[in-house]
Amino acid sequence: QVQLAESGGGLVQAGASLRLSCAASGRTFSGGVMGWFRQAPGKEREFVAAISWSGGDTYYANSVEGRFTISRDNAKNTVYLEMNSLKPEDTAVYYCAAGRNEFYRGNYYYKSEYQDWGQGTQVTVSA
Repeated sequence: QVQLAESGGGLVQAGASLRLSCAASGRTFSGGVMGWFRQAPGKEREFVAAISWSGGDTYYANSVEGRFTISRDNAKNTVYLEMNSLKPEDTAVYYCAAGRNEFYRGNYYYKSEYQDWGQGTQVTVSA
């Protein structure tokens, strides 16, 4: 019911920064949450970051904590992922996802919390 479109991916060298955007349209759900996941070739899709409706609560995978920042602008129906100090192991297709309900007890980590997904944007980090 929510259409998501990621943008901002690209090819960068290690240590560089990228800012991903995810624009939501359609039947956006007031009070919903947003997350970012990524999937590298041959690997499962994994949690990267999540944010509550108000933006007051954010969560990060250990591998990106301190380097990535998730934020949202509800007036623009957009969520962002600022990625700094990129490493080759960050190379993956990055997906944004939308969930209808607020988080509790760590459920932001699970893909099942999110009902709508974007098509992904490729991030490639060269050594």
